[in-house]
Amino acid sequence: MNVFLWILQALLGAAFILAGVMKVIQPKEKLAGNMTWVNRRTDGTVKFIGAVEILGGLGLILPWATGIATILTPLAAVGLAIIMVLALVDHARAKEYGSIPVNVVLGAIAVIIAVGRF
Repeated sequence: MNVFLWILQALLGAAFILAGVMKVIQPKEKLAGNMTWVNRRTDGTVKFIGAVEILGGLGLILPWATGIATILTPLAAVGLAIIMVLALVDHARAKEYGSIPVNVVLGAIAVIIAVGRF
């Protein structure tokens, strides 16, 4: 089970770190081509979401890997699951139903990590 959780943590952590870095370093106008939701948010909000995703991705990996404050790993997973629920609601309100399965899968993986690490 530990190896399985590590694989999920590495994959989900990398996905959120990469997505977050993209949101932080690229201008909102460039992101709008692939992510229509950015048009409904300010530039600062998009960058904030990116920063939170980076921190969440690091939180999935670093505490458990270092053995320091390991409670932060399942807490990061819970936080990322909450972000995915909020993203799902936002996409549903905007009738962007094609984006919802991604939120469901990422949220489910985060919940599995949270349950497994608590």
